[in-house]
Amino acid sequence: MKRFGIALLFVGAALSGTAAGVLFACVGDLPEIAQLDGYAPSTITRVLGRDGVLVGEFATERREIVKYEDIPEVLRKAILASEDAGFFQHSGIRLTRIVVTAVRRVLGLQRFGGASTITQQLARKLFPIGDAETPERKIKEILLAIQIEKRYTKEEIFTMYCNKMYWGHGAYGVEAASQLYFAKSVRNLNLDEAALIAGLLQGNVRQSPYENMAAAVKRRNSVLTRMETEGFITPADADAARKRPIVTYGDPMRTRSVAPYFLEGVKTYLEERYGTKAVYEGGLTITTGLDVELQKAANRALDAHLRRLDKQKGWRKPARNVLDEKRALDTFRHPRWPRDLTAGEIVPALVTNTDGGVIHVRVSRFAGTIGRTGFAWTKKRAEDLVRAGDLIEVRVGKIGAETFDGDLEQPPAIEGAVFAVDNHTGQILAEVGGSSFERSQFNRALQAKRQVGSLFKPFVYMAAIDGGDTVAKVLDDVPMSFDVGPGQPLYEPQNYDREFQGKVTLRRALEQSRNIPAIAMMQALGPARVIEYPRKLGITTPIPEFLSVAIGAAEGTLQEMTSAYSALPNQGVRMSPTMILEVRDREGNLLEQSRPEQHEAIRADTAFIMTELLHGVVENGTAASAKSLNWVLGGKTGTTDDYTDAWFIGFDPDITIGVWIGFDQKKTIGDKATGTNIALPVGMDIIKPYIERRRQDLAGVLPVFERPGNIVIVNLPTGPEFFIVGTEPGRDRH
Repeated sequence: MKRFGIALLFVGAALSGTAAGVLFACVGDLPEIAQLDGYAPSTITRVLGRDGVLVGEFATERREIVKYEDIPEVLRKAILASEDAGFFQHSGIRLTRIVVTAVRRVLGLQRFGGASTITQQLARKLFPIGDAETPERKIKEILLAIQIEKRYTKEEIFTMYCNKMYWGHGAYGVEAASQLYFAKSVRNLNLDEAALIAGLLQGNVRQSPYENMAAAVKRRNSVLTRMETEGFITPADADAARKRPIVTYGDPMRTRSVAPYFLEGVKTYLEERYGTKAVYEGGLTITTGLDVELQKAANRALDAHLRRLDKQKGWRKPARNVLDEKRALDTFRHPRWPRDLTAGEIVPALVTNTDGGVIHVRVSRFAGTIGRTGFAWTKKRAEDLVRAGDLIEVRVGKIGAETFDGDLEQPPAIEGAVFAVDNHTGQILAEVGGSSFERSQFNRALQAKRQVGSLFKPFVYMAAIDGGDTVAKVLDDVPMSFDVGPGQPLYEPQNYDREFQGKVTLRRALEQSRNIPAIAMMQALGPARVIEYPRKLGITTPIPEFLSVAIGAAEGTLQEMTSAYSALPNQGVRMSPTMILEVRDREGNLLEQSRPEQHEAIRADTAFIMTELLHGVVENGTAASAKSLNWVLGGKTGTTDDYTDAWFIGFDPDITIGVWIGFDQKKTIGDKATGTNIALPVGMDIIKPYIERRRQDLAGVLPVFERPGNIVIVNLPTGPEFFIVGTEPGRDRH
């Protein structure tokens, strides 16, 4: 005791002298507390889709601001017990606690922490006074705490503290922490959950249940004991809470967006308009028209079909081996490893060995096995496929306690894109710019200009219909030669099947995507006149005045082609693709609101005839497999001569979906790789879930393409047909 008393006197004198000397140096260097009156900590900017569904977030600090009354009493008590039980009684500092802590350090009984009140901790986080354990910093912290206490109520200080502090894994504030660890609002925390969160204030990631469950349990139980000691909870409640296991529901990894390419476009726009600071710290709310369910369907369908096509090309050696990087197998951790596995998901896996002719892998704490059937598609032995240290992809199958079996996958080399819009508003409903945003941020839906193949043919027939021709017009599908200019050899095109059908109607020519009639029609109309129509429909990519353009020699982007087609079921009115509907600041004030931008592209009657022609492509033509969906659809497939690009654009009365598949470097996808068998199946898999939802919305009633008043139906020997009034058979058109 005598030694302790001497140390106490010594420390007290030292502190007094130090405080007196430092006080004068610190007072004039303190920030203005009044600036906290407008304090607005950085918060998450959220991008929402239709019906308020979260699409993605931007943030430097992942934080949601809550009010004092939003913080449940059980969490308030847990934080008080853990950090500062006398918070509501003291004036911001506890001199006795400071002195005792200093003495303990002199005696070597304590190395860090233990003296700062909640107000002092807040002062240290709010103002740039540093975290170093120096007398100067401590004096500044005390002086700031006293000023904060004088200006703000205890409730205001506690609320600022709860919104400011860091809880690990990028989460700032109690609401973000609650969502991170328990996937629930802070308002709904129970006792043991509140104790866990309160305990994380000191250890953050070191005591996170995602990093060290034993440490997390120990710290949580310590907080429960403190709550019991302070009389905040009963011994029975504390004992019951200590016995409960920690069960987390969140994800310590930053949530990946369901639409990363779309989200990147939103971010670029916001940064250009509002600045980077506003985007990452301003807590904006951006509303879009993205249909998250349609987006998920697009992601699934494109990924599945690209992987199927890629496997046909055979196995490729893994690009990375961690042993070659001089890293140990047992300590390696991949940043994309999930905490728990889900059947059907594709995850990166570390090969540990190929003993017994099977591939053994590790994913986080899970040991996995890929049996022979799981890599049979490679036609190789396990030891010829991979070696220890390789990083590969595995599709998770049956999951055990800490084991699983799976199938071997590989990142597809072939690429693809999907773009979907609302016909009536132009709102972007889905956007996939490639097979993997992590590997390539190049957006193939918006940026890639590719030959459009037979997608161009409807523009040729559109010009003909607009000029007075009809779907019943008879065209020649016979061998033809075309003079394309002085000194040039004759242009002698072929049909895809290398056959000729003789006399065919305009409808038949489009449904079967015959090349010769389309080229002959373009020559008769004149390339310049035909090219006016894609221009009217918003296609800005240069289009040369060549006859070969009729069958797809021109280029275009998936976005502009899909947008152009969307005008047909919308009575010839093209709506500009719209990414953002509105932007609001953190207080909910409207900063920006977009309105549908419409363009009267072509006549409504011409648009309807073209819509019905493309409906015929689905009913009887190259897209006939989509007829099995039993829905009102129109569409067109597209293929280039050398099979480098495969397309499908399909629509119903309300939405239009476009699909493109090909390699970034122009090379063949494969023999007979047409839009019909490569792109159309992707489109069908995307639209199936949409159709199921629409059937429920419409109670089984099929939608219809809206018909203008000047369209008549005439019964022909081949069946009923639509005509614009004045062009129907038997009418004198002169």
